[in-house]
Amino acid sequence: MSLLGTIVSKILHPFGGGEAKADTPATETAGAGGAAGAPSGTGTIPTAEGGKVDVEAVLNDMASKAGQTLNWRTSIVDLMKLLGLDSSLSARKELAQELHYSGDTNDSATMNVWLHKQVIKKLEENGGKVPDDLKD
Repeated sequence: MSLLGTIVSKILHPFGGGEAKADTPATETAGAGGAAGAPSGTGTIPTAEGGKVDVEAVLNDMASKAGQTLNWRTSIVDLMKLLGLDSSLSARKELAQELHYSGDTNDSATMNVWLHKQVIKKLEENGGKVPDDLKD
């Protein structure tokens, strides 16, 4: 599964089902038990008006249970950590390649900002309702 597909699945489809719309292969999803970092509980996912998954509610719920302070709203590293993913520079470079980043991957600060914006955009494109302040 692609790294982007894993991110989308863990947020929008943590209990199974759904495919990411991206320039990447279709995603696989976690089984009924959910994935690491998936919302716990009855298997329901917070939704917003129109039936879209409320990305902010899902991620805030995960963050409240993380055991550490993770700023998913601005940091791609913290977002990946929150989802239980490898957030190393090499993993972020892999995500950048997958998302067709054309900048210098050695300028990690610029790349990280771009990656975060792209991931939020892809979550919205795949049926997530993202907070207005995170949209471009």
